[in-house]
Amino acid sequence: QVQLVESGGGSVQTGGSLRLVCGASTSTDLPSTYTDLNWCVGWFRQAQGKEREVVALIDANGRTTYTDSVKGRFTISKDGAKSTLWLQMNSLKSEDTAMYYCAADLRWKRNCIYYADRFGTWGQGTQVTVSS
Repeated sequence: QVQLVESGGGSVQTGGSLRLVCGASTSTDLPSTYTDLNWCVGWFRQAQGKEREVVALIDANGRTTYTDSVKGRFTISKDGAKSTLWLQMNSLKSEDTAMYYCAADLRWKRNCIYYADRFGTWGQGTQVTVSS
């Protein structure tokens, strides 16, 4: 019922920055509560040959959670009125290379990290490649 579409990925050198964008949309006959991001949303990534991992989450109250490896470098934010989620990535490292996915679940509003492995709505992903 909710579609997520990511953009903003690309290739960048070590130390560079990228900003990922995720837009939420739905059919016109559904209320805005389906796209106002007033629920658990976040960014995940999967590097080649590795398992998918949580990068950053933000709950209905704007509380954020980050995986340790990106703390201080990445910032997750959202604007419900624009149905948009962002991930600002600074000081990129080669180990940040991965496919990045936007994901969400309308069932939960808080404690998002406990439900991250059960998020039901996913985007198609956007590739981030960091090279030296």
